[in-house]
Amino acid sequence: MKDAQGREIKYLRISVTDRCNLRCKYCMPNGIECVEHKDILSFEEIRQIAECGAKLGITKIRLTGGEPLARKGCPQLIRMLKEIPGIEKMAMTTNGTLVRAILPQLVEAGLDEINISLDTLDAEKFAAITGQNLLPEVLLAIDAALAAGLKVKVNAVSMPDTDWKCLISLAKDKPVDVRFIELMPIGAGRRSEGRSNEELLEEIRREFPQLQADEKVHGAGPAVYYQIPGYQGSIGLISAMHGKFCGSCNRIRLTSTGFLKTCLCYEDGTDLRKILRGERVQQESVSGCAKGSRTRTVQSGVSGTENKELLDAMARAIYGKPAEHCFEQPDQITEAHGMSAIGG
Repeated sequence: MKDAQGREIKYLRISVTDRCNLRCKYCMPNGIECVEHKDILSFEEIRQIAECGAKLGITKIRLTGGEPLARKGCPQLIRMLKEIPGIEKMAMTTNGTLVRAILPQLVEAGLDEINISLDTLDAEKFAAITGQNLLPEVLLAIDAALAAGLKVKVNAVSMPDTDWKCLISLAKDKPVDVRFIELMPIGAGRRSEGRSNEELLEEIRREFPQLQADEKVHGAGPAVYYQIPGYQGSIGLISAMHGKFCGSCNRIRLTSTGFLKTCLCYEDGTDLRKILRGERVQQESVSGCAKGSRTRTVQSGVSGTENKELLDAMARAIYGKPAEHCFEQPDQITEAHGMSAIGG
């Protein structure tokens, strides 16, 4: 379906857990508390939401976390979601450390794409960033995913000390897209220093003057891609801060506790878990440019997969998706949770 701005919303990111086996400083540093298991959506509840999403036009689902593979049963969930009529593609974003042990089951269940978060190819820096000495396992996971026939992307957060030259080398001899994501001021990210992708692109151009725009379709996301002649993979830039792409945003997010978010910047959305579990739910008003929305209250219990209340709540949230984020105005950001809780 289309939101109030006329954008076609086709992409649903589902956080299956807020837990992770790494402790990256800008995302989930030590000391972050996780929610109780009873507050996490069951696979059956996730499927009901995804079924409603498909009826509203969702065609692609990405599983995120925390670290999605920290939750047991991901292959089962992928199979459940891939079988929903209208869902064409299943993807996952992971830190890569747990991939190889379960990769055959993920592929057999219907996983199509995998994004692996990796900020450095230096083992000491990796351990300093993540708190674990697991770089070799992540690199093996990339090769294993490629060998299994998955589309593979590597995501790095663009920081002042990011060794982009080494990371780009992954795309030279492997069909891997290496993407650099501008740090957003969410959670621990507010206390970290990011880097502009504009500045990064200038450095890449100086090192590779033959760099050229890559017009191929790489996925459903907002990355702008470039190609270095002779490289198998491409270089992508996701510039939420300095290349605002809100006008073409096609996604919504579901947190592990069942809150449907329509923009990372705001805490607006609707609590679908309460509907699923038969509790009283209040539709939140929408911040930013989608003003004038009314607060509605519904009382409902679950009735199989044909849950009109759930479908209506999702439709209202999607229609009220804010026109744009306000990351450039930190005092207007209302989202207080960290990325691991949101499923960024």
